[in-house]
Amino acid sequence: MTVKSDNWIRRMAREYGMIDPFEERLVRESNGKKIISAGTSCYGYDMRLAIDGFRVFSPIGGREIDPKRFDADSLIDAPLRTADDGSQYWLLPPQSYALALTVETFNMPRRVTGIAMGKSTYARAGLLVNTTPLEAGWKGRLVVELANLANLPLRVYVNEGIGQVIFMESDEECETSYADRQGKYQNQSGLTYSKV
Repeated sequence: MTVKSDNWIRRMAREYGMIDPFEERLVRESNGKKIISAGTSCYGYDMRLAIDGFRVFSPIGGREIDPKRFDADSLIDAPLRTADDGSQYWLLPPQSYALALTVETFNMPRRVTGIAMGKSTYARAGLLVNTTPLEAGWKGRLVVELANLANLPLRVYVNEGIGQVIFMESDEECETSYADRQGKYQNQSGLTYSKV
């Protein structure tokens, strides 16, 4: 299994529809202002944070988090804010955890698995980006889990890079793909909570 290059990622996006919408190159500026990079990098793809589906865990409505019987009342909506330069963001409270969505929909080929991880810009500000593998055969918008480890509120910018996916292709097809086993998060398009 090898990590795939920018040329391979572009080819798979065009021919297979692996990433949609797709940025051919790494974008560091939008509408004349600097952004946290998004798009194709040398050996990965910098996915963007969507404007829909951002929710923060809070004890206001929920008492505990049970991954087997998830209670949506344990999450609250955060207000979308606007910075001086017009950028939109959510303010993630100190020591808090949120769920969010990517702009992109991923369509993973049968021989390809993706590993998502955080970006250094956010990591250096105290944000931990926790995601699960993009398994072979999986399709959907990725739910991104965000933890603010800092003791200060942290801005999380919309339509800018939030993490990077590294793609690995096997030399043989798996016997049973995520699609074959009808995985519970297949074709998710909105914020999907944990389920058993």
